[in-house]
Amino acid sequence: MKAAQIVEAVLFASDAPLKAEEIARADESLDEDQVELAIQELRTLYDESERAFQIVEVGDGYQILTRPEFAPYLERFDTVPRPSRLSGPALETLAIIAYRQPIGRVEVEYIRGVGSAGVIRTLQDRGLIDVVGRGEGLGRPLLYGTTRKFLEHFGFASLDDLPRPEDLPVILRERTPLDQVLEGEGGGEGAGEGVA
Repeated sequence: MKAAQIVEAVLFASDAPLKAEEIARADESLDEDQVELAIQELRTLYDESERAFQIVEVGDGYQILTRPEFAPYLERFDTVPRPSRLSGPALETLAIIAYRQPIGRVEVEYIRGVGSAGVIRTLQDRGLIDVVGRGEGLGRPLLYGTTRKFLEHFGFASLDDLPRPEDLPVILRERTPLDQVLEGEGGGEGAGEGVA
């Protein structure tokens, strides 16, 4: 059996992106380089034969996905899974976390201007964000960052695929730490207490 056939079978059966090293475990004769070559061979074959699907690099792995131009046809069927939609506040919070990670809840709430604990919990429940560490401030607050599932959900290979900050609203470009912003408002040392 050819390496490309094995790789194709594994990718076809998987409902999540797989790394080359994971695919290579399918057969003792495969290694990562052979998997990468097989993926290139399959991509070329799919493009030349104008298949309705393609191999996409998503979340540092590979997955077979339907080409975007076929989405209108698939939307007519209830049996085709659809990615869950996110609310406006969830998207806003997710964008802040994606661009400012690692970031604490208080800073997210300061940027948004509203409480965000519930939205953050929802994003964690969906696996789009997770705790990535603790801050150095009072109480060592939890810091949040995006997950591999975030990359998969939005079709990014890595965070480098995010739109550039200069293309986004000014608030996301601002890189002033929260404590400096609060001090600039004349709040001094206890300024963070009323922000939560």
